[in-house]
Amino acid sequence: MIGVNKSRRMETFLGTLGTSQRSGEQGFDRCYLGYFECFNAQRYYEAHDVLEHLWLRDGRESGDYSYYKGLIQLAGAFVHLKLQHAYPLHPKHGRRLHPARRLFLLAAGNIAPYGLSHHGLDLGIPLMIANSMARSLLERDFTVNPWSPESAPLLPVPVTE
Repeated sequence: MIGVNKSRRMETFLGTLGTSQRSGEQGFDRCYLGYFECFNAQRYYEAHDVLEHLWLRDGRESGDYSYYKGLIQLAGAFVHLKLQHAYPLHPKHGRRLHPARRLFLLAAGNIAPYGLSHHGLDLGIPLMIANSMARSLLERDFTVNPWSPESAPLLPVPVTE
């Protein structure tokens, strides 16, 4: 169950996003579109939270449960990379590369079963991002963070099918 206070905060936050005004005309939930707006602005924690709001609201009965979970995990992995990039010597944040890789692999595993496209998104893009980041972390033996603000990947905003 979603906490009332968090739900209210999320509704307020959603009102600040540009995509929330376009959600009705595009046929997508504003949380779904808000995820892409936040992700592409490198606001990964907010992307995670806004889609988690939809994910928790729809529940396990939704046919999109694992899809949303995968996108949430993708954003979560970038939370780890962004924090490690900002604070590489910090005792906690400096050790975020392993958890990031685990989340990238989980994200790919949750997104892949939905085929080539789902809810207006070419799934090859988030899958390529998740798999290439996971591979890069492993190939560099978790010594180099592959993320930087200048080269941060973008997800296309979904379009109605």
